[in-house]
Amino acid sequence: MKFRVSAVQYHLHTIRSFNDFAKQVEHYVKTAEEFESDFVVFPEYFTTQLLSIGNDDGKALSFEKLPEFTEQYRYLFIELAKRTKMHIIGGTHVIQKGGRLYNVDHLFYPDGKFVEQAKLHITPTEVKEWKISTGEELRVFNTEKGNIAILTCYDIEFPEIVRMAKAKGAEVILCPACTDNRHGFHRVRYTSHARAIENQIYVVTSCTVGALSTVDFMRANFGQAAIIAPNDIPFPPRGILAEGEINQDMIITADLDLDLLNEVRKEGSVT
Repeated sequence: MKFRVSAVQYHLHTIRSFNDFAKQVEHYVKTAEEFESDFVVFPEYFTTQLLSIGNDDGKALSFEKLPEFTEQYRYLFIELAKRTKMHIIGGTHVIQKGGRLYNVDHLFYPDGKFVEQAKLHITPTEVKEWKISTGEELRVFNTEKGNIAILTCYDIEFPEIVRMAKAKGAEVILCPACTDNRHGFHRVRYTSHARAIENQIYVVTSCTVGALSTVDFMRANFGQAAIIAPNDIPFPPRGILAEGEINQDMIITADLDLDLLNEVRKEGSVT
């Protein structure tokens, strides 16, 4: 089984309307469609761009306003997935459940169905500044192309959760990320390689780049998307199938061969 995946380096900048946001999203989706991708992965917290629309006083919307865009966000991605027949990981969007805020990944299927995976490990900034609550369930999603898990940014830094995903049948880990400096970026990047080596799986990271000058804690982004394989002879020596140019607005694409993964697990240099 082979399939093609694209990962977005999403450029954050000030916008004036939800329509501006929708046009930018559609641009990346159309690009992935032109590459005949089966999956396209958007990054963590990219919908914070909606806060830059601002209020009547010209100030950015407060973080608590993000869930008010949930219906529009979901409708946009449902329609794009149905139209393009792709699986779209709509990054993360902050939703409200039971009076609490959660940072939630959304996987939109080509038939219009969608499923959710809440972020499981929450950073201090998310807790203190945004009052984000911790997700409690790890899910593995079946698709016609294989089984995937979606682990968000900080999640990939914990070996146990990826080992659990592999045990549940995941062959690919999709990792939407949002990091504001080199230190955070490299934590995610290096541990993504470690998880791919430890579990002999693919890891796909997407990222935010650019800046939201009016939105607190989103004023700086440092990112580089990557499509990562185990470090064994059938794969590239550095375990990198594709990677973007650091901090550039772009999309990267590569093919994932699940049969090759199985071969390496059985007969690789390090089984």
